[in-house]
Amino acid sequence: MSKKKQKSIEELLEEALVPEEEQPYPVPENWVWVNCGAIAEIVRGVSYKKDQVEQFKNANTSLVIRGGNIQEGKLVNQDDNVYVKNDIINENQRLQEKDVLLVSSTGSNKVIGKAASVTPEFVNESFGAFVTLLRPDKKINGDYFGFYFQSSSYKSVISNLAKGSNIKNIKKEHLQNLSFPLPPLNEQKRIAEKVERLFAKIDEAKRLIEEVKESFELRWESILDKAFRGELTRKWRSKNSMFENADGIFKEIQKAHKKSNKEDEHEINPPYQIPQNWRWVRLGDIVDINPSKKKLVDIEDDQICTFIPMSSISDKTGEIENPEIREYAKVKKGYTFFLENDILFAKITPCMENGKIAIAQNLINGFGFGSTEFHVIRTNPYINTKLIYYLLRSKKFRMEAKKEMTGAVGQQRVPKSFLENYLFPLPPKAEQDKIVELLDKLYAKEVEISKIEALEGEIDSLRQSILNKAFRGELGTNDPTDEHAIELLKEVLKSK
Repeated sequence: MSKKKQKSIEELLEEALVPEEEQPYPVPENWVWVNCGAIAEIVRGVSYKKDQVEQFKNANTSLVIRGGNIQEGKLVNQDDNVYVKNDIINENQRLQEKDVLLVSSTGSNKVIGKAASVTPEFVNESFGAFVTLLRPDKKINGDYFGFYFQSSSYKSVISNLAKGSNIKNIKKEHLQNLSFPLPPLNEQKRIAEKVERLFAKIDEAKRLIEEVKESFELRWESILDKAFRGELTRKWRSKNSMFENADGIFKEIQKAHKKSNKEDEHEINPPYQIPQNWRWVRLGDIVDINPSKKKLVDIEDDQICTFIPMSSISDKTGEIENPEIREYAKVKKGYTFFLENDILFAKITPCMENGKIAIAQNLINGFGFGSTEFHVIRTNPYINTKLIYYLLRSKKFRMEAKKEMTGAVGQQRVPKSFLENYLFPLPPKAEQDKIVELLDKLYAKEVEISKIEALEGEIDSLRQSILNKAFRGELGTNDPTDEHAIELLKEVLKSK
């Protein structure tokens, strides 16, 4: 039987090099565009049967890396990690060194194509189906190789290659034929070192931003705590008459809104001391929670109205962004109804914890509809709506609400009863207005300080800008006197 004829170096080069007309963009003269499969071993993950995996790690098992373990540029452990018995792992499925790269090759749009280099703590672990391993040749700088898979160029290409509707798939051939910009080895090292230095500065900037954000949250929660204890308006109370009392407006609310105080006030156990002219009440005794739908008359089915999906409420600012306009006929059944100035409170996880709470304003015709996952809180002339809004937006309130959630994991909701029975320190109306006035002013100042958050998006863009320049040879590190990358490619091909 005749042996298969060995290909010449010229034939191997022809297969490895990307034709000029297919090259994504120009690179320096001493670089070459190559097919990724020419410089890296590519191995698809394998599936394991149920009786081969375990939920807990022990001396006889290894972690199975899955798509969820792959984040942007790094591998992470998850709560639902699975482990495979060591005696069934093929050695080719073991992660050997940090220069190995893993790509999520099957999954949703959120995870497809994500890539991460293997750090020391994951060496000797395994990887499963839906993950593909890329092991660059030892003559290729692993850090340079890994950085390319974080670039927007790679992400754009792989996004177009991934096939499927809900679940996308990247074939092994897609990665083998992926165009890769290959510089001389010394240039690879210089680029990797410079990118690492620049990224270290970016990471430090992000750390400082996180500190500012955390400081803002702590200060703001402290301000809210003082507001609801009466400390924020202590000086104001000393200069204003004390004739108004919260008991008076409480009775007016009971009378005007036909509310009955089901439980005697002595049964309320006050969480802390409040000013003498304030009163502890249950939230449901002073506001309407999920009020009955107001009968709308003279509204034609084709008349437009405001529609607010959950996605329209900003969890950062508590404002409604880009509300939709829909025909009345399409929303009058099956959605949550609300009026102008009602408070929309996201009751489902994680929207509630994230702070998706807003005041419905500028509604077409004064009413609107929205997600069924909203609780609606409606105030009255005796209650300042903004004060209740500030309460609901506070982290303290949301953390207490989280403890009372009911339902299955992932679909937990805050019950109406929690809102109804929540103890609220009710100030007189004039003091409510003063508290809101002070909170508005203080919040405006805090927001100015916290605008540094906006830099986060710019920092992420800067990271991509660095990578884009790196793989175009525009970082200022390229040395035209370096030996041409074609010589490096020849060495790699010969070693195969």
